[in-house]
Amino acid sequence: MVRGASWLAEPPELSKPARQRLKWLDYYREHGSNARLTCRHFDIPPQTFYRWKGRYDPKDLTSLEGRSHRPKRVRQPTWSKELAQAVLLLREQYPRWGKDKLVVMVRRQGFSASTSMVGRILRWLKEQGVLREPARNHVSAHRRGIRRPYAVRKPKDYQVKQPGDLVQLDTLDIRPLPGVVFKHFTARDVVSRWDTLGIYSRATATTAVHFLDILAQRMPFAVRAIQVDGGSEFEAIFEEECQKRGIKLFVLPPRSPKLNGCAERANRTHTEEFYEVTDSSFELTNLRAELVEWEIIYDTVRPHQALGYITPLQFLEQWQQKRREEAGCH
Repeated sequence: MVRGASWLAEPPELSKPARQRLKWLDYYREHGSNARLTCRHFDIPPQTFYRWKGRYDPKDLTSLEGRSHRPKRVRQPTWSKELAQAVLLLREQYPRWGKDKLVVMVRRQGFSASTSMVGRILRWLKEQGVLREPARNHVSAHRRGIRRPYAVRKPKDYQVKQPGDLVQLDTLDIRPLPGVVFKHFTARDVVSRWDTLGIYSRATATTAVHFLDILAQRMPFAVRAIQVDGGSEFEAIFEEECQKRGIKLFVLPPRSPKLNGCAERANRTHTEEFYEVTDSSFELTNLRAELVEWEIIYDTVRPHQALGYITPLQFLEQWQQKRREEAGCH
């Protein structure tokens, strides 16, 4: 090879945008270096043409390739290893909780962090392959399609002001295994968002009455009214028992699940955050105990967006404190 003949080497392989820019400049030279004519011919802004004309080096066609827009100084993570580890452990413990809830939890542990920082940590953990989403259990959970006869609605003038004034009660089919169906009961207080849960092999008026006993034991306030749909489990002895205990019973009209919206939303949460990620054997006795553990977490640990990211327990404590202060003023 003759020295100094490196210019005989094969031209570099250009990308499609770079080849197009080369056409602009060839046309520009072939037409008397008329920039305006070139811009009109190729329908490009003059600023764009002059920018690439300034970059163009006839001896280096790669000068027409696009440049990386990545900043020279990339923002480095500002969180500590301890904070990242705390977020990882919490997310693994509560795999369906997002940054809004996790930031409340890490602050309880004494860390100083923003919601966006926790979100960046979660993304970074996934990119590093450290955090993996749990495999779903493929549990089928859906509302039962029962025709409901028309019954008395909650009166429009009924006032819901304090915990216990209205508890929405709803059921859910849980299908953990082929041919296996459990009946999940959710009772949600619409003021405090306190939930009480139960699970049974069947949904009957007898099991519904048993669940009333659970409400009396595990809800930290008196239940004055319950709202249900028209399912058969909420008829007969269940209705009689509510009347005997002095609990108002409101029954929804047909095809009105939105009127029990709090309980409907609770069912979705319990499905996503418990049933779909639990490693339970789904033996009914064990599942009951695990559901009680989840109920405690839900009411006393999990931050609730609707409550300003405090727990139902914290809400009740604040509400009781406010009542005492108001009573002291009189």
